[in-house]
Amino acid sequence: MRRLLLLAATLIISCNIASAQSSQPYAGLEHRPIKALSQQQIDDLRAGRGMGLALAAELNGYPGPSHVLELGDRLELTADQRIQVQRLFDAMKQEAVSLGNKLVEQETELDRLFSTRVATSESLRATLVAISETQAALRESHLKYHLSTTAVLDPSQKQRYAELRGYQRRDGSEGHKHRH
Repeated sequence: MRRLLLLAATLIISCNIASAQSSQPYAGLEHRPIKALSQQQIDDLRAGRGMGLALAAELNGYPGPSHVLELGDRLELTADQRIQVQRLFDAMKQEAVSLGNKLVEQETELDRLFSTRVATSESLRATLVAISETQAALRESHLKYHLSTTAVLDPSQKQRYAELRGYQRRDGSEGHKHRH
């Protein structure tokens, strides 16, 4: 009986802790410099990293320049292909860094509107329109370089890329799928 009471008390305490935590999902985030972005997101934006923005291309058979360069030897890229993909990567990086920095600035402005209590319907709308345009341009930047990179590769290299990335097996069946 004593064990049962101890178990019941433990469950009640666990449920209360879980309940308290779930009612405070943003606790601690109020100390971030830009409330809507983690430090990792800020760093990724400033460094021009993809952050999953090109998954629609990547997971549908359109390799990106960064991963193609990483896998260059295993893909047996020619010297000309390496040069072309490196140029694409450099251009993508330059665009993405510029747009990422712009987005960080815009998110800083949005945060400032609220932290200084000067947000209005008009300023909010204008800031959000600017943010959404930059987000779209950033995503387009990453996706268009997947298109360009795909055009540089031959069919066997695209197949090998899918295998190396775990999207497809050598037998042509898809990888990373769970069977029920």
